[in-house]
Amino acid sequence: MNLTTAFNIFVRQSLREGRIPFEISLNQPNSETIADMLEAERIAKDPAVKGYTDLDELFTDLKA
Repeated sequence: MNLTTAFNIFVRQSLREGRIPFEISLNQPNSETIADMLEAERIAKDPAVKGYTDLDELFTDLKA
């Protein structure tokens, strides 16, 4: 199904139901997930943590 067909189906169903044909919600992460995201951000910005741009190098280091 291409984008035009999907959009047309969405619009027709919206008109039939008189509303958006699915529930819209904003799922907020829980406190544990937020803490993990902050830790990941801290690690990503830490210059002492080695980063990789080459998968072969990563796998070599993982095997060591």
